[in-house]
Amino acid sequence: MSEQTNIEPSGSSQGAISIAPYRYALCVEYSGAAYRGWQIQKEEGVPSIQDEVQKALSKIANTPITVVCAGRTDARVNATYQIIHFDSPIERADRAWVMGTNSYLPEDIAIQWAKPVSLDFHARFSAVERRYRYLIYCNPVKPGIMPRGVTWTYKEMDVERMAQAARHLIGEHDFTSYRAVGCQAHSPVRTVKQFEVYRSGHLIVLDVCANAFLHHMIRNFAGVLMSVGCGDADPIWAKEVLEAKDRRKGGVTAPPFGLYFVDAKYPDEFELPKSQIGPFFLS
Repeated sequence: MSEQTNIEPSGSSQGAISIAPYRYALCVEYSGAAYRGWQIQKEEGVPSIQDEVQKALSKIANTPITVVCAGRTDARVNATYQIIHFDSPIERADRAWVMGTNSYLPEDIAIQWAKPVSLDFHARFSAVERRYRYLIYCNPVKPGIMPRGVTWTYKEMDVERMAQAARHLIGEHDFTSYRAVGCQAHSPVRTVKQFEVYRSGHLIVLDVCANAFLHHMIRNFAGVLMSVGCGDADPIWAKEVLEAKDRRKGGVTAPPFGLYFVDAKYPDEFELPKSQIGPFFLS
């Protein structure tokens, strides 16, 4: 995704290029069930969150807008605190960026807040930490409400065994075994700062915070922990998979529906509103 700093004003007569003087940060919340992911796809007509957001913002700015996000989520993945930034040649009130943009967005995407930021703010590169939650709905009967907002299993899950397995994944490690074969990251090394597993009603929550994540990393964590939780593997297996540094040694990749991007942390100097750590229905 490229950052747009030079924008041709609408109605420019001689192709003159002016430097966009205003940069804004926005928080985007979305249900990803109907989309192929955050990023605009090469195939024409494939729905993406980025495309919808850019089209809506461009109407408010009255000029083409390109956005940069904190973390590109995969197909069907959700977000409650996706941070983006963009440059605009014109100034708008924060309320206009929020309410105006939302009026052009589909019902499953919503801008939560907008804030002017300095030109050295970057939604991706300024972020120092990212956080995801993966929600597993454990019940003998499938859910009728939000079936694509959780990952359902009819199997009983032992949360304590899952928490034991998760502790093996905390720290700085080579996560080759937990990333997609097609992952394009230059290095498989990441630092997991927190990994909590707990139950909230019928939901089991995997709450993971790291400096950054690899492609399918959380979903592969979930696949291993679900195998441990239902008794198919012992908690130590999570460590054995990690040390193998071989994706073929890991478990299945869990479905995308229960995955939520819930937080991105930035240096205090940017004074961004804090995440409420969603989704809103989770206690």
